Amino acid sequence: MVGVSLLVPVGADGLLVADVTGRGDLLLPIGSVEDGHTPEQAAEHVLLGAPGGLSIFRQVAVDRVQTRRRQVITHIVATRCLTHEEAECLTYRDVRTTLCALPITQVIAELPERSRVRTLLGLRALAADETIYLEAGVARHTKPTDPAHRFVGIR
Repeated sequence: MVGVSLLVPVGADGLLVADVTGRGDLLLPIGSVEDGHTPEQAAEHVLLGAPGGLSIFRQVAVDRVQTRRRQVITHIVATRCLTHEEAECLTYRDVRTTLCALPITQVIAELPERSRVRTLLGLRALAADETIYLEAGVARHTKPTDPAHRFVGIR
C-alpha cells in the first residue's frame, strides 16, 4: 500500500490539518497513490479548490512500515506556503472532514504519535533542503535535495 501525506505550511507559523471526526482528531491530509501515479500527482488530488491547482513543492520524507501482512509506504509531500485566504478555499477529498490552519506548536501537540514524528521530520527536511528516509517512523538516512527534482509549480 502506498499513500501520500501533505505538509501544507500556512502563513509564517501554521500548518493545514484535517479534523476527520469533528471532535478535534487531527491528521495531516492524506490520500492513496494509485498505480501509474507519482506521489506528487496523488498529492494534487487530496485537496481541492485551489485556484489553478495545488502547487506541490517537493517530497520531504518517505516512511516505510512493515505490518504483519503488507508493507505501507507513506510519501510526505510539501506544498508551497499558502496564505490563510488560500487555505480557506481548500476542501478535503472527504467532504465530512474539516480543514483548519493551526499554529505549528498546536498541531505538533495534538497529532497522534506517528503523524507527529512524520510532521517534525518533514518540517526539518523542508528547512534543511533534504529528503529524509524513515523505517517505522525512525530516521535512517537523509539525502540532499537535487534541485532538478523539485516539483515546483506542478498543477
